Amino acid sequence: MNVMRDVPRIHRVSDAQAICAVINAAAQIYRGVIPDDCWHEPYMSAAALQQELEDGVVFWGVSQGHELVAVMGFQPRGAVDLIRHAYVRPERQRNGLGRTLLEKIHDQSSCPILVGTWASAHWAIRFYERNGYRRLNPRHTARLLDTFWRIPKRQVGASVVLARGDAFERLRLAGEV
Repeated sequence: MNVMRDVPRIHRVSDAQAICAVINAAAQIYRGVIPDDCWHEPYMSAAALQQELEDGVVFWGVSQGHELVAVMGFQPRGAVDLIRHAYVRPERQRNGLGRTLLEKIHDQSSCPILVGTWASAHWAIRFYERNGYRRLNPRHTARLLDTFWRIPKRQVGASVVLARGDAFERLRLAGEV
C-alpha cells in the first residue's frame, strides 16, 4: 500500500461533478431535519452548483488518493467573506478535514468571515462554535442573510448566522450592518 496516496491533499476544486457528489452524500443528514419544503433531491444540482460558481464561490477541497472527500466554499461579498457549502463525506467525518478546510479559508480571508447554516443543524453550529465562531443575535440574522447571501426567503427564516471572532462588531462599526 502506498502510504503517500492516503495523505490528505488540500487544493482548489473545479470539478463540479465531484463537488456535487460530496455535497449530496453529506447533505443526507439534513433529510427530515430541515423543513420539508427546503429539502430537494439532489440537494445540490449541477445547475445550482454552476450558479454558485458563477456567483463567485470558490471551492477548496481535501482529496485522499484520487477521491475528493471534503469541500468548503469561500465567497467574497464586499465587506465580508462567506463560508458556503461546507461538507465532508459521511464516512470521512470527525477526522479533522472540516477544520483543515476552515483553516485554509481563514488563511485566504482578509475580511470578517460569516457562515450561515440551518438553525436545526446543531452539529454544524457546534462545529463552528468549536472553531471560534459565535452565533449572532437572531434579530440580525435576516438582515445579514438578505444583505450577503442569495437564498430563498423560506431558508432565511430557518437559518442562523455565525461570525468568526469580532466580525459582527467590526461590520457594525463600519456601518455595514
